[in-house]
Amino acid sequence: MALKLYNTATRKKQLFHPLEGGKIGIYACGVTVYDLCHIGHARSAIVFDVLVRYLRARGFEVNYVRNFTDVDDKIIERANRLGRSTGALAQEFIDAFYEDMGRLNVLNADHEPRATEHIDGMIDMISRLMDRGYAYAEGNDVFFSVEKFKGYGRLSGRKLEDMQAGSRIAVDEKKRHPMDFVLWKSAKPDEPQWPSPWGAGRPGWHIECSVMCNHYLGASFDIHGGGRDLLFPHHENEMAQSIAAMDGSFARYWVHNGFVTVESEKMSKSLGNFLTIRDALKIYHPEVLRLFLVSRHYRSPLDFSKNAVFDLQAGLVRIYRSLQRLEEIIGPYEEPGNVSLSGLSEDKQDSFTEEFIKAMDDDLNTAAAIGLIFDKVRDINKIMDSVDGAVDKAAQSRLAESRRQVYSAGAVLGLLQVSPALFFQHLSSDEMRLEPEEIEKMIEERGEARKNKDWAKSDQIRAELKDMGVVLEDGPKGTTWRLDV
Repeated sequence: MALKLYNTATRKKQLFHPLEGGKIGIYACGVTVYDLCHIGHARSAIVFDVLVRYLRARGFEVNYVRNFTDVDDKIIERANRLGRSTGALAQEFIDAFYEDMGRLNVLNADHEPRATEHIDGMIDMISRLMDRGYAYAEGNDVFFSVEKFKGYGRLSGRKLEDMQAGSRIAVDEKKRHPMDFVLWKSAKPDEPQWPSPWGAGRPGWHIECSVMCNHYLGASFDIHGGGRDLLFPHHENEMAQSIAAMDGSFARYWVHNGFVTVESEKMSKSLGNFLTIRDALKIYHPEVLRLFLVSRHYRSPLDFSKNAVFDLQAGLVRIYRSLQRLEEIIGPYEEPGNVSLSGLSEDKQDSFTEEFIKAMDDDLNTAAAIGLIFDKVRDINKIMDSVDGAVDKAAQSRLAESRRQVYSAGAVLGLLQVSPALFFQHLSSDEMRLEPEEIEKMIEERGEARKNKDWAKSDQIRAELKDMGVVLEDGPKGTTWRLDV
């Protein structure tokens, strides 16, 4: 294959060569389960979901690992504040994670370990690091010595002497160097703890993923990734301690997705723009939200705004309207959600598939891939428009093949997973309706189109609003609207 991935470690696109033939190992850092997931979490989960889907569609055997951090300062603080156990709190938000990601059609990973399931492995790796001189104990705490690891900082492109403490690195007088990071934390009252050679305590954050990577994928594997916010210090520290302890290369390719902002502002509870997945799904159809989150290249920043999402909703509505019309002409399709991911195999390639593969091979360019789907749907509409009366076998065959291509590409992106009827049924439900200001905006756009005698666009907007349960009524005093209830 000719897949190129941007490797954060080398800061360039590289041809992807699996470590072991047709098998690929991927580790994506999961969530810390102390709260509901937000749309930034959704973007990262969907990026790696698409990567795994695409690799499998190309015929690779993928071993995908995504973890849960279920012991952490934030979990402990919230559990204590609420008078609950950390285990019960973590389980609540793990359940919520599965519910939210399920609605966004994010597939489960092959392995979804929890940090607390691998405490013994963490103690073993810390002991190994101490035996090799990379770690030291101060009281009942154990730290990794960054000065002992040659090349510390190369993943994130930083120099040790220039580094400042990251968001999760606390200033600690026990450290021999300010950038040393904790591997084992001594026990404190009202905290979960485990016995260890250094006394009762719990693991540091970074050691968790190193141990789980090694357990499920080995000392060397293909791809490690997550959100760009994890690059430093988390991934930098992971790489250093893993190579120091296990002698492998650790991850050969590092993949990081860009940040999500809201109306050009960083998400923050203090700013009141913190958007959880389930709050977003009260407003947007799950496929609309997923389409938005893959609409730009995964490494690019993505700014969330209602207008941007509703623009894409209109595009998805057009696709489903075309597929609905197609059903009326050549009959229903197989259940879309059961479309095989084998549609990109070498023996089934056509010009559309080749272009789709070309886009996805270019560092997972989902924006270009989505554009190809829209182009193919336009081709389908042209064929349907040209049909007058009965559909001959040639046209029927072209339409059927075009539909197969659209659904196969959609399956890779996790889109077009329901029948048109089910899509419109959900979209027209009360919780999915457009807000009044969005309806007014579309009516204004239609009025402008009518003024310019662009009747096709005017009709298109009317049809889109109708599909969303909004009925327009033109009168002497302008256009009014009502909900079709």
